[in-house]
Amino acid sequence: MADFNVVLEPGDYENGLVNTVVEIPQGSSLKVEWDRKRACFMLDRVEPQIFAKPVNYGFIPGTLDEDGDELDTLVVCHEPIATGVWLEGKVIGVLNFEDDGEMDYKVVVVPADDRNTGDSINSIDDLGERWKQQIEYHFAHYKDLKKPGTTNVQGWGDVEAAKAVIAESIERFKNQ
Repeated sequence: MADFNVVLEPGDYENGLVNTVVEIPQGSSLKVEWDRKRACFMLDRVEPQIFAKPVNYGFIPGTLDEDGDELDTLVVCHEPIATGVWLEGKVIGVLNFEDDGEMDYKVVVVPADDRNTGDSINSIDDLGERWKQQIEYHFAHYKDLKKPGTTNVQGWGDVEAAKAVIAESIERFKNQ
């Protein structure tokens, strides 16, 4: 397997496109993480099934978030995407999220070429209030059985806010 931080660029984020690598398929309770030092995926832990990921979960290569990991992505697609698959994603917003006292942003993307939806999803609002509520609930509670009270959902940002988070994360990666 190749090192995604070497073979992929973050993408053309200024024009709303990023490369993202899937770590956890939608519906999985396996917490798979990219191990930057070893350039491979590892199973970090098994979560209770009630906390299975409600959306595909990945990262943008060539970035570093405030928590010390690559910048996370929530990849909205009508079905699970396998671990290790990378795609070009269209940025539609960002979930502002704090985990254990550190900001841990989640950039929300959809496949750049989504013929199932006719490329009709362009913002978080296009996903509807119920979708946002489900994502907020998941991230507010997924650590409740082990470390209750350690997560804090701080709301949503639009495409421009997401681009600013991506730019900061690219700079942080370059300066590490």
